Amino acid sequence: MKTYKIFTIAVVAILSLGSCTNFLTTQLTSSKTSDSYYQTPSDAATALVGCYNGLDLIWNSGVAVPLMAEVESDNCFGGTGSSDGYGYEMMDEFNKSVSPSDVSLFEGDWEAYYQAIYRCNTLIGKIGQVNWGKDTASAKTDEGEAKFLRAYLYYDLVRLFEKVPLITVPTMANVPQASPDSTYAQIISDLKYAAANLPSTPYPNVVNGRATKWAAEAMLARVFLFYTGYYGKADCAGFTKADALAAIDDVRDNSGYGLVTDYTTLWPAASAAKGVTYAGEDNKEVIFSIKYTGNGNYSGNITGNPFAIMTGMRIGAGGGTSIYPYAYGWGAATVDPKLWNAFSASDSRRFASITSITDEGLDTKYTTITGKAFTGDNNREYTGYYLKKYSPMCDSLNNALPNTNYLVAQPQDYFDMRYADVLLMAAELELGTNSGQALIDFNRVHTRAGLTAATSITLADIMNERRLEFAGEGIRYWDLLRQGIQTAATTIVANTTASYLSDGTSSPAITVANIEATRGFQQIPENQITLSGGVLKQNAGW
Repeated sequence: MKTYKIFTIAVVAILSLGSCTNFLTTQLTSSKTSDSYYQTPSDAATALVGCYNGLDLIWNSGVAVPLMAEVESDNCFGGTGSSDGYGYEMMDEFNKSVSPSDVSLFEGDWEAYYQAIYRCNTLIGKIGQVNWGKDTASAKTDEGEAKFLRAYLYYDLVRLFEKVPLITVPTMANVPQASPDSTYAQIISDLKYAAANLPSTPYPNVVNGRATKWAAEAMLARVFLFYTGYYGKADCAGFTKADALAAIDDVRDNSGYGLVTDYTTLWPAASAAKGVTYAGEDNKEVIFSIKYTGNGNYSGNITGNPFAIMTGMRIGAGGGTSIYPYAYGWGAATVDPKLWNAFSASDSRRFASITSITDEGLDTKYTTITGKAFTGDNNREYTGYYLKKYSPMCDSLNNALPNTNYLVAQPQDYFDMRYADVLLMAAELELGTNSGQALIDFNRVHTRAGLTAATSITLADIMNERRLEFAGEGIRYWDLLRQGIQTAATTIVANTTASYLSDGTSSPAITVANIEATRGFQQIPENQITLSGGVLKQNAGW
C-alpha cells in the first residue's frame, strides 16, 4: 500500500513548503505538526471537518462505488461513450480481458480511501492529547464521529477487495492485507463505539450530514446482514442477529425519521419532471448522506458528486445535449430494460428511478430542439433508459445546472442510508420470528409506492422490494452478494438482456463462471501491488 505517499501528502498539505529541498533540509520552527496541533477542542473540530472532507473526496479520482455496484448488479450495463475505454464493461462482465490496460481502475479509490482513513486515524489517536477541560462529552462525540467514518470507509474497502491492509494508526509502514474477519471486527467495534457515544438526538434536531447514533445503529445492521449472508456465519465479530434487530428497531422507533409521503419528491430530477416539490437533501427520510457542493472548478477544486455526472444521459451529437430537466452526462450505467419491466406500471418508483427516453418523449424533444433526428449512437450500450435519481439537471432553457462547471460540481448529496432501508432491514431480521411486525414494516415501504398491501411476505419478496426501492442507489449488488456468490452470479446472468452486452465490438457476454471466479470482489490496483513490493496479493479471477 502507498502509505508513504499518503503520509507525504498530509504533511505537505499542512506545512505548505515550497520545494523538496526545503522539505528535507528546513527545520520546523513555526508550522504546526500533528504532534503540536491537537491542543484545543477547536483544533479537534477542525480535524473532524477534514475527516468529513476525506469522505467527500473518495470517489472523485476513481470509480464511484455506488456506480460500480449498479453496473455489476443486474440493474445496469457499463455504458459510457461509444469512443471511451472499456473499463466499465470490464467491471460489468467481470472479465479483465475486455480492457487489459485497466489494471489499476480502482487506484484513485484505493488512495482516496486510505487518505481519508489516515485523517480519521490521526484524529482518533490525538483525542487524548486535546485539553477538553470539563467538556469530556465532546471528546467522545468527536471520536465517535471519526470512528463512524473510519468504519464506513473500511466497510466499502472490505466489500470491494475483501483482504485489505487494516491500519488504525498513522503509519509509513508497508502493511500487508488483513483477513476479512479482522477488518469486520474493527468495523463492528468502531460502529458500536459510535452508537454508544454519539448523541441520541432525534430528527429534525440532528445536524444534517454528520454521523449520528441512528446512522451507526443502521450501519451495524447493514454490516451484520452482509457479513453473515456472504460468509454464512451466525454473527459478525460477536454482534448477533438479536443485536442487529435491537439496533434497527431503535432507529425505527426512536430516531424521529420517517418516510416522505411521495417517493418522487426524494429525488430532484424526478420532482422537476413530475412537477412536484423536491423534499430537499435534509428531509426526514435521510439518515446519513455524503454532502456535496456545487462550488467546484477545473483547477483541482472538485467538490461535486461524481456518481451523478457519470449517470447523466448521453444523447445527440457528441452526446452533449441537455433536455429539461435532464442535463447531459457521461452515459454510464445504462439501465437494462429488464429492470424497467420489473416495475409494475402503477409503481411510482419506476418513473422516479428511471428515465425512459421514449415514454417521456425526450426523443421528440431532442428533434425539436436540434432539428436533427434523435440518436443514441454516442452512448455505448444505449438502451433508451437511464438512471434518474442522481441525474444532473438543467433549467427550462436547457442550460446545465448549477453552473458552467457542472461536470465537476454536481451538488446533489448521495443518500447512503434512508429510513426505507431501516424498515426493510427490520422486516428481514424479523421474518420468521415476528412476521406480523415484518409485514407491517414491509408494507410501509410497499404501499408508499402506490401498491396494494401484501398479506404475507417471504425473503424473496423483501429482496425484490429492495431492488425496486433502491434502484439506482448502489445497493442491489451488495444485496445479491449477501445471498451467496452462486445466487448472485446466476441472478445477474439471468436478469441481463443479452442483446445489449455488445455494441458491435468483441465484448464477451457476462458469465456465471467469471463472476464466481472473482467471488464478487474487485481487482486490486496493480500499481499498488507493485509499490508494495509484492506484499499485496491480487484477488482471484483478476
